[in-house]
Amino acid sequence: MNPNILLAEDDPHIREGVVAALESEGYRVTAVNDGAQAVKRFAADHYDLVLLDVMMPEVNGFDVCRQIRRRDRAVPIIMLTAKSEEIDKVVGLELGADDYITKPFGVRELLARIAAVRRRSVPPAPPAVGTAPAAEVFTFGAVTVNRKTMRVTRGRKSDDLTARELKMIDLFLAHPDEVLSRDRLLNEVWGVDYLGTTRTLDQHIVHLRKKIEKEPDTPTVVQTVHGIGYRYVPPQ
Repeated sequence: MNPNILLAEDDPHIREGVVAALESEGYRVTAVNDGAQAVKRFAADHYDLVLLDVMMPEVNGFDVCRQIRRRDRAVPIIMLTAKSEEIDKVVGLELGADDYITKPFGVRELLARIAAVRRRSVPPAPPAVGTAPAAEVFTFGAVTVNRKTMRVTRGRKSDDLTARELKMIDLFLAHPDEVLSRDRLLNEVWGVDYLGTTRTLDQHIVHLRKKIEKEPDTPTVVQTVHGIGYRYVPPQ
């Protein structure tokens, strides 16, 4: 069955253009013109990807993203924003969006980003016969991670984890004290076909530190190696 996409965009010209482009590529598209309708449609049907305009009447794209993530932590979400301010991109990523596109955008860029995000969202293959599955609950220092609930706990504080944050944690724990370059982190967590910049990675690291560090502003677990990337230092 062809992939099913939910599009929420209040500009009729952009909405019609995106629908035409996606349908010409074989996607099935449900298009709505405000956030409230997007929330209702997502609750009523299954979608393989969601495209959300940030500035919409009734319910904005950030709130829609937040409500979708409460229901589904895995469905790919791409934010469409007419603004170039970094804060909009940071907020969208922190709420669980997988990528963003700044308007105006071309059809080729949109299709490429959709294809890339969908490839990255494919569930990992099951472990090979004879290998031990990854622990459902594991700890490092004062931090406990539960894969099943996608929650991270430190002391009395508990936060939701995104799938990408869990991938970063797995990668860091597999390479203690090793400096991982930004390019390597992007390739292994986002995929080699990722079209964004290293700034997206930096923003995710900031948000991850808020969940696992005792003092996020002076991190000791995920340390910055200036000009290269990041190093995971196992807590004592």
